[in-house]
Amino acid sequence: VRNEVQHAGVQYILDSVVAQLAADPSRRFVYAEVAFLARWWRQQDEATRRTVRQLVEQGRLEFVGGGWCMSDEAAAHYGPAIEQLALGRRFLRREFGACGTPRVAWQIDPFGHSRQLAAVFAQMGYDGLFVGRVDHQDKATREQLQEMELLWRASGSLPPPAADLFTGILPNVYNPPSGFCWDQLCSDPPVVDEDSEENNVDSIVSAFLQIAASQAESYRTNHIIMTMGSDFHYENANLWFKNMDKLIAHVNARQANGSRVHVLYSTPSCYLWELHRANLSWSLKTDDFFPYADGPHQFWTGYFTSRPAFKRYERLSNNFLQICSQLEALAGPVAREGPYGPGNSSVLREAVAVAQHHDAVTGTEKQHVADDYARQLAAGWESCQLLVANALASLSGSKENFIFCNGLNISVCPLTEAAGRFTVILYNPLGRRVSWPIRLPVNGASYAVTDPQGQPVPSEVSPGQLPRPPARPAVWELLFQASAPPLGFSTFTVSRLSRGDPRPHPARTPVLSQPQDIQNEHLRVLFDPLTGHLKEIQNLDKSISLPVFQNFYWYNASVGNDESPQASGAYIFRPNSSEPIPVSSSKRVSTHLVKVGGGDGVPGAGGVPRVLSPQPCLLQNALVQEVHQNFSSWCSQVVRLHAGQPYVELEWTVGPIPVADGWGKEIISRFETTLQTDSRFYTDSNGRQILERRRDYRPTWNLSQTEPVAGNYYPVNSRIFIKDKKFQLTVLTDRSQGGSSIFDGSLELMVHRRLLYDDNRGVGEPLVELGANRQGLVVRGRHLLLLDTVESAADQHRLLAQELFMAPYVVLAPGGGPSYRHGQPSLRQFSALRRELPPNVHLLTLTPWDAGTLLLRLEHQFERGESVNGSQPVTVDLLNLFSAFTITSVQEMSLGADLPLNAISRLVWTPAIGPAQPRPVPKLDPSRVTLQPMEIRTFLATVRYKVPG
Repeated sequence: VRNEVQHAGVQYILDSVVAQLAADPSRRFVYAEVAFLARWWRQQDEATRRTVRQLVEQGRLEFVGGGWCMSDEAAAHYGPAIEQLALGRRFLRREFGACGTPRVAWQIDPFGHSRQLAAVFAQMGYDGLFVGRVDHQDKATREQLQEMELLWRASGSLPPPAADLFTGILPNVYNPPSGFCWDQLCSDPPVVDEDSEENNVDSIVSAFLQIAASQAESYRTNHIIMTMGSDFHYENANLWFKNMDKLIAHVNARQANGSRVHVLYSTPSCYLWELHRANLSWSLKTDDFFPYADGPHQFWTGYFTSRPAFKRYERLSNNFLQICSQLEALAGPVAREGPYGPGNSSVLREAVAVAQHHDAVTGTEKQHVADDYARQLAAGWESCQLLVANALASLSGSKENFIFCNGLNISVCPLTEAAGRFTVILYNPLGRRVSWPIRLPVNGASYAVTDPQGQPVPSEVSPGQLPRPPARPAVWELLFQASAPPLGFSTFTVSRLSRGDPRPHPARTPVLSQPQDIQNEHLRVLFDPLTGHLKEIQNLDKSISLPVFQNFYWYNASVGNDESPQASGAYIFRPNSSEPIPVSSSKRVSTHLVKVGGGDGVPGAGGVPRVLSPQPCLLQNALVQEVHQNFSSWCSQVVRLHAGQPYVELEWTVGPIPVADGWGKEIISRFETTLQTDSRFYTDSNGRQILERRRDYRPTWNLSQTEPVAGNYYPVNSRIFIKDKKFQLTVLTDRSQGGSSIFDGSLELMVHRRLLYDDNRGVGEPLVELGANRQGLVVRGRHLLLLDTVESAADQHRLLAQELFMAPYVVLAPGGGPSYRHGQPSLRQFSALRRELPPNVHLLTLTPWDAGTLLLRLEHQFERGESVNGSQPVTVDLLNLFSAFTITSVQEMSLGADLPLNAISRLVWTPAIGPAQPRPVPKLDPSRVTLQPMEIRTFLATVRYKVPG
């Protein structure tokens, strides 16, 4: 819409291309992103639709990729990445049938490529993948060795060739050869072939043949591919097609003089077919394509962290979408047409899908575009909240005035702050019971909390966390530990016992004697009494301890120098020194200790928090213990131990990052330990597989390292860890971040960045995010720390990562609403499962599909060999799993859910190490569904809902 910012009109491209294809049967065009296609399609008349369907059936218009968008591969989590592909593929299948189903994955613009996404493409039935961007050193090596096309083995757990994916690297990213750009946005000369002094046929044909011969040297067969187009091209498709028609005719005419080059319009699937017919064996790759650099000082590793608030909002939005979809599936049609109005999950589904785009969740868009993505997500939340209210009323039997406090992250919720009595409904989207800490802003001094059975739940009132939003009273927080059954909810009642002023705020000045330690039944965390920094973590269950020092630092963003003019920006991370600067100007950080709990365990008793000078004797029955650390006026952290939780929670608050000194800053949280890590560290791939990383090393080529920090950064979607022979320190994240281990025993995560220069990769503006008050963005997030033995670490981090990703969700109500159906008793606790899922099984998807059918994805969430128990195959009885409905029939589908599993037939490629034969699809027994490590199985289930009453 904003042509003054960026002229880009996909609707005009489609209008123009369809007309040009219809004009000449030899022409071809490929199209990738369905979100824009779907909008355009809705506006077309039946005649145009007929034409387009005919073009698709004839293979002249080919859909490639076929996701709702061309997703990012670094910051996108595998859950929403699968869903956005499925959403696009479902549209194509519905509107264009079998010919519209993409056979080729087309990731030509993302900035690096992930192993997990390659495994996803393979399991969706794609024959191959084409990519545009690989590291410049990697590409140079591959061109020399003729390894621009390869076989990518994208899983170490799934038996080959289940996750094998043929991968082709395009010669020129996604652009035409130099001198052959004929769009209205280009300035290359057109082909002039009439009788005139401008006639340039000879020179154009000779230049083209030279380019073709040079390109052919890097590829193994006598077929090569050229991409003729670029960003925003083909609004006037006639320019391209007219000149390409001439080029094809004149190049092929040279065959009469002995030229052996034949040019034709083609598509990626036709090209792939020819490569397959060549019957060659291909080099095997098992790592991934991160990090990506397009020059010696140009590592695209900044976007792993860029726009951290949006990255969190995307993650939360997917979390809520899963809850919304589950409740829609569990309650049935009444969720969409209930007492609260028409509920609709598709608004949020499409918004989350488009947020996976390689210029969305990446943070590499202009500010106004980022604002628009956020606005679309917010609109999706609204329509899903109606659906959730309808579903909860139906399932609980009570028409409450459901309230969604979207401001709980900044301790704002008018209901809990004002009401003397209210109910808290905790919905758990996981397939196992969870215990979850509840924190609600309140103004009373003490409260009584009761669980679904009416039993008292220990609770406390504690001072809320600083900094507080402007113009807000000093609100306190009510804390209690809630538990919810699998795929269900628990309802808690909260009553204010005494209004009283909750005591004057304890002085928030640093206490004279610094806190020494905090402890619960699993962990003890020690602090340096002189500096206030984290010093040591002890795992009491295993009797192990590890010195761990943590601090915040900033890298000074480069503005370019003599070596290279490259500045740090939204895409590119380039510090001007490998040594970061501590955020705190003094060696000491001011700290104070808050212990909440005690009394005799009766709700409200002893509810006054104590800000202590720590004494050797510690309260063991505290609900929560916190050390508040202040590193500077714009950087603070709470180190928190909840009762019963086997991890340390670090809640960091960073911003507004000061830039008045003229320096852009990239903020990291760094952990230093005594672990002997031998240059190795481990990061996840899209929140799923774990990959080993080695500092200053790449598995497939001899790296010449030119950026010792940025060149060792990798995407961290959910976790990063370091280990030695015995112990492992794992940090889990609540959003995608960049991370590394810059020296042995250390581990760091970039949490926020604010830059003053554009990095010249297409955003056209610096990443300065001003935030709501225009002073600079303040971001809050959590790192969860796990210390364990190497053998047991996966048992903890696998389950905890899913708990962070599919977190329970709080809905509030004043209570006392009328019953949903006359005479129906209200349910204070509900589970849609007859029994918990085994710990190594995750319910990835439960969502309505067509009338009377649900889509269900179950996955094994462990890799082969990473856990003695967790990595075993596991069997689930699908027919007796759910109590909310009865499954009457089941069909197993491909991962994309658009094809039955037994209809998937992929091209089989031979790796250089020898062939792997595809296994036949076993007959489905829905009462015995076995999952192997890392396997995802997808089902369409026909269901019958119980008639209430």
